[in-house]
Amino acid sequence: MAGLVTTFGSGAMTNSIEEIDNAGTIMVIGANVTVAHPVISHRIRRAAQNGATLIVINPKEIDLVRAADHFIQPASGSDTVLLMGMARYIVDNDLHDKEFIAEYTEDFEDFRKSLELFTPEFVEKIAGVPWDQIARVAHIYATGKPSSIYYAMGIAQHSHGTDNVMAIANLAMLTGSVGKLSTGVNPLRGQNNVQGACDLGGLPNVYPGSQMVNDVVIQEKFEKAWGGELSGELGLTHTEIFDEILSGTIKSLYLVGENPVLTEANSKHARKALEEIDFLVSQDIFLSESGKYADVILPAATFAEKDGTFTNTERRVQRVRQVIPPRGDSKPDWWITSQIAQAMGKNGFEYQDSSEIMDEINSVTPIYAGITYQRIEKTGLQWPCLDENDPGTKFLHKDGFARGKGRFVPLEFTASTETTDEKFPLILTTDRSLYHFHSGTMTRRVGGLEKLDGEEFVKINPIDAKEFGIEDGNWVEVSSQRGTVKVRAKLTDICRPGMCSMTFHFFESPTNEITNPTLDPVAKTPETKVTAVNIIKCK
Repeated sequence: MAGLVTTFGSGAMTNSIEEIDNAGTIMVIGANVTVAHPVISHRIRRAAQNGATLIVINPKEIDLVRAADHFIQPASGSDTVLLMGMARYIVDNDLHDKEFIAEYTEDFEDFRKSLELFTPEFVEKIAGVPWDQIARVAHIYATGKPSSIYYAMGIAQHSHGTDNVMAIANLAMLTGSVGKLSTGVNPLRGQNNVQGACDLGGLPNVYPGSQMVNDVVIQEKFEKAWGGELSGELGLTHTEIFDEILSGTIKSLYLVGENPVLTEANSKHARKALEEIDFLVSQDIFLSESGKYADVILPAATFAEKDGTFTNTERRVQRVRQVIPPRGDSKPDWWITSQIAQAMGKNGFEYQDSSEIMDEINSVTPIYAGITYQRIEKTGLQWPCLDENDPGTKFLHKDGFARGKGRFVPLEFTASTETTDEKFPLILTTDRSLYHFHSGTMTRRVGGLEKLDGEEFVKINPIDAKEFGIEDGNWVEVSSQRGTVKVRAKLTDICRPGMCSMTFHFFESPTNEITNPTLDPVAKTPETKVTAVNIIKCK
């Protein structure tokens, strides 16, 4: 499975958005696509209307459930158990794709043995879902081909998020639902160019094109291309950086389009780091909550004020063109960074325009080698695109996996790090709003969007609200072991009893001050989807 995990470890969909139209079964797990990915949500709804079987698995009764044929509402943090339970049903009922497994995978017998733990009784107990519901959707996924899986942060933002992703990959390989049209493992990116940022080295362990930093051959290649000495050590992840600031190891920080004061789990920790750091630079299109701590503010141009490319969630690289001049003193990000590098005496940053940067990307990034400005003038191309005669890649793994064979990974149950007790009797999960974009740095400045959604609420099941003496619209305090935020309550059945939900767009009610910062040991992603909290009505 390593070849498969490498692909979507950086968030890339194995298949294309248009392939949704011809899927036989679509399983959406841990993704509120209606609010976070509305275009893809529309496509999924249309496919369901045209005959595809839609399975939705989510702790919340999200809007997409209205279009679903089957809805499973498991306990927060039980995804691995649920998915492995599905795998057990498929194997026990001889529904697995034996030919695909024999030709394209390895370690299946070890995986089969690991399924013994996931008995119907155990899965029911952990997931809080009747076994017959799990068996039904497992049968449909295995037989209603072509079958595809779509997921997002509801899978990744756990202390065992890597296991969740592995379980999805196991399920796809088990049924031969990868490397074919309208199948695959499809993580949905939450922002327009997150995929592009990761593709081009915006991660601590890779150079552009997912080329490993600690590979000596790759290191030498980039040293030659860039004319300098490079470190072979892996860098720090986003979350680890703030720990190192507070320990005194990191003395300066350069933030580009990032607002950790609102978006970082246990954000008071990030705020303290920004308060204590020796030197902070914030480069953004507006002054964010984090930028207020900066020693230097660098005004960046918006998407409409610069040329470049965006790479979307289906690996499609598309042109971005300047339509208006930059406002005030703002400049394109690449120009600002290049000026800083030149001022520091570094060579190789003498770009005249963004096309020269794309030329360099073509020369050092094999999966982007054939994606030139000329070729994407009208229509984008999907990587990998290895040369200028390559039409791009609609779906991945057609002829097998990058490592040779996909590897099944045996998994065990790992509980979330926070559970309910008398002091914190509810589980808080985080979500997004259709009307706001991540930290709200842009969208909360739009009056029309503020009218549609201008205030944070904690969404709570009426059963829990009655127990806590809370009525709809009451001001309440939501507390975890890290602190308290004050919001109004919204009573709703979309949350199952025992859980509540908040977004994180509003600085007036900074949800992430109380979220769980425990990291997945592999991906280093915080467990913001499972935070033990209490809700008390304000006096």
